[in-house]
Amino acid sequence: MLLTNEEISESVRIALAEDAGAGDITGLLVPEALSAKAQIISREPAVICGTAWATEVFKQIDPELCLNWQVQDGDAVVADQLLCILSGKARSLLMGERTALNFLQTLSATATVTRDFVIIIASTHAKILDTRKTIPGLRLAQKYAVTCGGGCNHRLGLYDAFLIKENHIMACGSITKAIQSAKAQHTNYSVEIEVENLQELQEAIDAGAEVIMLDNFDLPTLRQAVAVNQGKVKLEVSGGVSKDNVRVIAETGIDYISVGALTKHIQAIDLSMRFVRERK
Repeated sequence: MLLTNEEISESVRIALAEDAGAGDITGLLVPEALSAKAQIISREPAVICGTAWATEVFKQIDPELCLNWQVQDGDAVVADQLLCILSGKARSLLMGERTALNFLQTLSATATVTRDFVIIIASTHAKILDTRKTIPGLRLAQKYAVTCGGGCNHRLGLYDAFLIKENHIMACGSITKAIQSAKAQHTNYSVEIEVENLQELQEAIDAGAEVIMLDNFDLPTLRQAVAVNQGKVKLEVSGGVSKDNVRVIAETGIDYISVGALTKHIQAIDLSMRFVRERK
């Protein structure tokens, strides 16, 4: 998944307006003409993501700042690894520091957690998917971070695919009616439906669903579902997925495993930016 420069620029503009507002009053303590060199360091192992956002932060503040990235998105780094060397006006570097690190630490967190899940299910047939449980305003950025970690994107929002859930089914009258209605309205969008038991699974298969989400199935029922399906449609597992059980879920022969934790249960990666004394 790729974001446009315009999308990244607008996201950064909003973030800077939130943080800097009318200006950095503490930064006024620093002499205006003072130049400085700084380094961004990762304090823990991580998968890096968000370099374009960090670059855009400093670009919008001061186009004359120089950034020399030592890594790129998707790279795995170790503790105390150098990520970027920056140089230019000290005031500009200080103004952009927090906003740039916020993007980097958040997106790197999503990429890192995703990589953990992907590694755990390596050699199985299954793929790790994200969900819509994202930080408001960072939907596209976090979904990009998932791809940097080796995961795959589910639908981007409500507008690009059908995902028929329990309340939709109740409103439509049945699984079959909901799927038929979706196919009649938009033939160019994929139709996925959530089911809660094997009987509903069979109805969804017969009605022509393209993807079926198995909601909170236990392991024995998951294995039964794979056997019943016989590869007719793609099967997705959702609910209660963790690092402790994702491997055994993948080994049932399921196609997709969606994990809300990739984007909502993240802990920011510990990064820091420090000024460096120039040797004379």
